[in-house]
Amino acid sequence: MSIWQPGPRPAWVTALNETCDPGWITLDADALAAEAREKIGLDDFGDERFWEPFRIFVDSLNEEQALHTMGALLIRGDLVNALSIRLQLTEERKRHPEVTQENVDRPIFITGLPRTGTSITHELLAADPRHRAPQHWEIRTPFPAPETGTYRTDPRIVEADRQIRLWCEIVPEYDTMHELGGAIPVEDVQVMGGSFVSDEWMGRHVVPAYAGWYNEADRVPGFEFHKQMLQHLQWKCPGDRWVLKSPSHMSQLDALLAVYPDARIVFTHRDPLKVLPSVVSILYSTAYVRSDQVDAEAMANWFTGETCKMLLDGMTSLRASGRLPESQCYDLRYAELMKDPVAALGGIYEHFEIDYPDSSRAAQQSYIDNKPRGKHGGHKYDFSDTGLDLDEERERFSDYYAQYQVENEA
Repeated sequence: MSIWQPGPRPAWVTALNETCDPGWITLDADALAAEAREKIGLDDFGDERFWEPFRIFVDSLNEEQALHTMGALLIRGDLVNALSIRLQLTEERKRHPEVTQENVDRPIFITGLPRTGTSITHELLAADPRHRAPQHWEIRTPFPAPETGTYRTDPRIVEADRQIRLWCEIVPEYDTMHELGGAIPVEDVQVMGGSFVSDEWMGRHVVPAYAGWYNEADRVPGFEFHKQMLQHLQWKCPGDRWVLKSPSHMSQLDALLAVYPDARIVFTHRDPLKVLPSVVSILYSTAYVRSDQVDAEAMANWFTGETCKMLLDGMTSLRASGRLPESQCYDLRYAELMKDPVAALGGIYEHFEIDYPDSSRAAQQSYIDNKPRGKHGGHKYDFSDTGLDLDEERERFSDYYAQYQVENEA
């Protein structure tokens, strides 16, 4: 199997990693928790269930992940930040019980296999001025609570932009795969990060022990924390509705519905054979941001045709069971979205009985006009790189193609 790999690192990254031994960067669960307590001046982390996955993840990092110096610095900062957010969120809910009564009504969740248009759909729905979508800056630094009057000028936006753009300094090719910025909507896995029941942690690191725990874990605590974050974010900066997104939800739809029973879910559909090589390359690149030792073959085995089929069958079975009514679902095909984005979005509004004024259409068209495809270069991948048999894989998904009217692209 031929796996796409990024080019040479920038000289400054290589120099840092070669001259500074990451061994001095301590990753100890108790020490990290103590640092967060001292930094914030608070002691209560809230729901005790986070301790188990937090400790498993840190242990897995130390035992299984070969971090380079920059990677160790990044994850250390991420962990202290996540713990700090837990402390502040717990304290806010004590001091301001009105936050706990904030109603998250009929949020729209966008999900589907990775690389099927979930991000651009999310960004376009978020471009509707009436909508609320979590942006990187307010997830990274959510305290004090965002306010309507300063939402688009908050100085935390610039700070967050510098932080997240560092990924593209370390792996320049990342820009061709996924646009990053302080004021760009983020995936729910980041909103859920502080629960430590989130794909966020194993999506950035090679941590088999944590992944094994996560795959068997109850996902509801992650969504409960997610809802607490939304209540906080909308407290002083509300919108008509939340628009949210993560391909990871395909494996946890039951948990999502347990916390958000009135959720409206947009499923994006694209040829899985176009998805497979793209997912492998972005998984590799995300891990490569923090480690020089990434096993490309092992990573390719994380997301296979069997994985895709299992996720798609799970979605179909849930809908067929009636636990997720069709009135709460909408199927959005990638080909239609690319052909005429605003018209494709119109189907979502119509299905969920949401008005779609000209002002919303104009805002979304303006977003499209100012974000041409490939402005950071093209993400190059090909099905032949997977080493799989094209006809066999097409047969695997034949029922899916027919049921959801998905075009063959490979």
